[in-house]
Amino acid sequence: MTLATLADVLQPALKNGHAVAGLVTLGWEDMRAYVAAAEAEGVPVILQAGPSCRAHTPLPILGAMFRHLAELASVPVVAHLDHGYTIEECKIAIESGFTSIMFDGSRKPLAQNIAQTAAIAEMAHKAGVSCEGEIGFVGYAGGESSAGTDPEEAAEFARDTGVDAMAISVGNVHLQQDKEGGLDLDRIRAIEAVTTVPLVIHGGSGVPLEQRRLLSRSSSVCKFNIGTELRMAFGAALRVAINSDPDRFDRVAILKDTHDPLVAATRTVLKGFKGA
Repeated sequence: MTLATLADVLQPALKNGHAVAGLVTLGWEDMRAYVAAAEAEGVPVILQAGPSCRAHTPLPILGAMFRHLAELASVPVVAHLDHGYTIEECKIAIESGFTSIMFDGSRKPLAQNIAQTAAIAEMAHKAGVSCEGEIGFVGYAGGESSAGTDPEEAAEFARDTGVDAMAISVGNVHLQQDKEGGLDLDRIRAIEAVTTVPLVIHGGSGVPLEQRRLLSRSSSVCKFNIGTELRMAFGAALRVAINSDPDRFDRVAILKDTHDPLVAATRTVLKGFKGA
């Protein structure tokens, strides 16, 4: 078994100058392809179950799927809850075999975010599970606007919560389909100057590739969440598979044709986070 916690994979990344991809899953086809890509590249991978995934498949089922893939994998696999919004949701994830949870209290006042994140981190650590928190607020393309992370608040959050990883808002946006933006490098440097906690970039699909490579090798950013660009790759492969034969109807056969293209797209993503 190569099941790992978030701390297991992020601490070596912090020390050795690389990052680990947190890949947003929606179903068996993509999570299987993500592990295959990680094995091909010889790197760890974080399988993430976000809110839309959990709305489709219950946490106990997702936990079993993640752990099954980890048991067969030749590389470390983290079973991660992404954007857990309640203590109960995080508790269910731990009971379902997840090895890492991300509690998102970023919409709450600072003191409340710190208190609730600290309580959940303590619960997770007692169970041998890692915990990620978020300070500042990462917005959504076409939706809620971001609120940038204040370095002083980040220092307080990291110190008082005991999290294993800290998601920050530095120009990143969820669900962004292009890479025309860019992260605020000065803000990142200011944050990493006041804490040793590994940093996380949500909305990594919108980060220019050169910035991904730069930060992976020369900063405390050790985890990039990637969802949108791989969902786009899956959708393109699915469209080709369906359109290749108007008489096709068997979804198993159709979905099988998405595997190799998605593995290839994922390998490209993973290569960008490797060390020098």
